[in-house]
This record gives sequence, structure tokens and C-alpha cells, in this order.
Amino acid sequence: MTIDETVASRFTSPAEVSDRLREVEYLSDDAIASTVFLADRLQKPVLVEGPAGTGKTQLAKSVAELTGSRLIRLQCYEGLDESKALYEWNYRKQLLRIQASQVGADQTGPGWAELEEDIFDEGFLLTRPLLEAIRSTEPVVLLIDEVDRVELETEALMLEVLSEYQVSIPELGTVTASQIPMVFLTSNNTRELSEALKRRCLFLHVGYPDVERERLIVETRVPGISSELAEQIARIVRTIREMELRKAPSVSETIDWARTLVILGKDTIDAEAAVETLHILLKYQTDIEKARAELTGTRR
Repeated sequence: MTIDETVASRFTSPAEVSDRLREVEYLSDDAIASTVFLADRLQKPVLVEGPAGTGKTQLAKSVAELTGSRLIRLQCYEGLDESKALYEWNYRKQLLRIQASQVGADQTGPGWAELEEDIFDEGFLLTRPLLEAIRSTEPVVLLIDEVDRVELETEALMLEVLSEYQVSIPELGTVTASQIPMVFLTSNNTRELSEALKRRCLFLHVGYPDVERERLIVETRVPGISSELAEQIARIVRTIREMELRKAPSVSETIDWARTLVILGKDTIDAEAAVETLHILLKYQTDIEKARAELTGTRR
């Protein structure tokens, strides 16, 4: 696909992306801001990989919010097929139309060719997220969430949309986007994605933030929290993530923990006091026990 130079860019620089994301309470780093800027200029989808809960989905939501675009979301899962991702025909409505034509048919009634043309009209088409994003006449951010959960066959269905921003419907022809949506695909990297899909996208890895950025995220997303408590939370979470756990705490879980401590009236927290609420931060008992031992210095 060639870049359409006539399309107005949404951003003038990576710095503007960063500033506008901050306005909608999403604190980006340089890599995130640069990738979003280039995705807009190059009119290419972004494949966002990284651990669960690091803000991949929220990035697409925040870009939609700051650009005033409609967010269209395709939540991926095992067994997702064309009828749920692209489109399907309203078979019940088509059957009723056929039955109605047969009831009223006479020698001059419509032949099958005319009837076929009738029932494969757009009025019988049920659009799904990918086609909905292509057909939209308003600005759109298309979020294809957890794309690594679908099979390779379903992944292949997306390639035409990702490269040409169009959908081919055998009965109707090719539907081409009148405006180019911004597309974000997220992956928790549970399986290797195809080279064909990766080739069509810009790549962005969103990992766990450093202590300073996580402190800023907590301060931004948790009203009423003190800077000292946000700093302590970010440092404790970093210590816990460095342990060998079944599931390291995500940024969203850090925020939940911070909100819990604010509700409990905490202005500061030390390592020993933190163990009382570790069940908010961690989701496996074995991880909680490891973290408790680490934080209280009772490791065997």
C-alpha cells in the first residue's frame, strides 16, 4: 500500500503524541510516542507486544480518546472465525425473502439470478468489527486485542485489512476504506505470530515501566495518593517483579493496590505493612508467600 500524502496527519511530532497522551492520563515513553507518530504518518498498523497488564489495550483506547475517534474493538479468542471478525450474511432474512418470493411467484416472477442478486444485497449483510472499521466514514481506531489467541487461519483473514485496508466480499466485490483507520494489534506473546502479519505492522514492545515512570502512572491514575506512597509502591513492586513468580504484578494491579492503600488511609507503607495487602497485587498463594518472605526478610 502506498502512503496517501493528502491525508491529514493527526500529529506533528512524537513530542506532541506524548503530550496529548498525558492529557488523557496515559504516560508514554519515547518508544511508544515515536511508534504512534510513525503509525499515523506511514498509515501502518502497530503490533504491540508485552506482558499482560502493561497498558497495551489502554494505548489504543487513549489514542482513540485524544483523536476523537470511534474505537472499534475485535476481542480475539480461540475459535474466532470470519463470521465474527469480518462479516456474515443474514441467512434468516435471506430465507424469508426467498420464501416470500416463492409464495408470490407466477410465470412472470423473478428467476433465480434476480433473486440471488436481491438476497446478496448490502441490506442482508451483517458487518463485524474488521469490516465495520473499513466501512466507517468517521475517524476510527481499530483495536484487535490479543491477536495471539486466534489460529493461523483466522490470522490470515486479517492480512488484507492490515495491508490494503480493504475487505473482499465475493458476492459484492471489494470494500475499500474511505479513510484510513489507526490499527493496534495487541499480543501477550503466548504464541509466535506469522511473519506475514508481522511484516505488515510496526512493532512496539511495551514492558514493565521503570520505577520513576510507574510512580508517575500511579500518581496520575490514583487521586489523592501522596508522592511518598506512590514512590514506595513503585519500588516495592519493582522488587517483587524481580522474583521468580508464576505471575508478576501488572501495572493495572499496581494501580489497584495503590487505590486499596489510599482507601485504607495509608500515606506511607513499609515492606512489613505491605504484606497485609499482597493479595491485591498478586494472584497466586505461592507468589504471595514468596513475596512475604522476601519483603520481611524471612526467606529460608
